[in-house]
Amino acid sequence: MELHNLKPAEGSTHNSKRVGRGYGSGKGRTSTRGHKGAKARSGYKKKIGFEGGQMPLQRRVPKFGFKNINRVEYKAINLGVIQKLVDEKNLAKVGIEELIAAGFINKNQLVKILGTGELTTKVDVEAHAFSKTAEAAITEKGGNAVKL
Repeated sequence: MELHNLKPAEGSTHNSKRVGRGYGSGKGRTSTRGHKGAKARSGYKKKIGFEGGQMPLQRRVPKFGFKNINRVEYKAINLGVIQKLVDEKNLAKVGIEELIAAGFINKNQLVKILGTGELTTKVDVEAHAFSKTAEAAITEKGGNAVKL
């Protein structure tokens, strides 16, 4: 194979004639665009979702609900999970680093400790938020609930 005998793959090209190359080509003058109208002009772009003037689907479908832009998303971790982590790793303090190392959260997530499950040992817990029951359970066992 040489540069002079390269050809596009069979069926990959669609144009049999080049448009806009004069009357002699048979595809001159309007260059297959028809007469006037938006599509005949240069720079024509159809809007995404345009349906020929019919009301587009994204405007026909009813919208509902409310999305609070100030919502803070927390990853919920229960006291039972904390207790299991303390038992397995023999920890006195459970913080964000320990939860990341255990694979419960990733480094960008905020953590909220919830009160489901039972805490049987004294443990200091660091998190971004605590439920009232979780905070009460931690302090009841003599531990500290530290908000970051």
